Amino acid sequence: MIALPVIFFKFWFLEAPESLISFYASLNKALLELFSLPLLIKTFFKPWKNEYRKGLIGFSRGMGMFIKSFVILADLAIFVFFILLEAIVFFAFILWPFATLVLLKPN
Repeated sequence: MIALPVIFFKFWFLEAPESLISFYASLNKALLELFSLPLLIKTFFKPWKNEYRKGLIGFSRGMGMFIKSFVILADLAIFVFFILLEAIVFFAFILWPFATLVLLKPN
């Protein structure tokens, strides 16, 4: 019974944040694959639809870069939103015990 606060603090401030960070890392990796962001960056200078006919190569590359720019920007915006949401949830989790103590404090 005496060790209960130590066990709680060890769980809440060491073990749980570590697990939460590893979950977020896995989630971010899955989101990057879902949005195809690494593939879009690798193939940025290639044509959008593999158009290699003479005279259309330059146009196809330019159009591919134009379209991919907007797709990459949209993917990055969504990814940044998820990272900010993860940070908010992480800090809310860490501050939850302190918020509970503030709410339970008698007036």
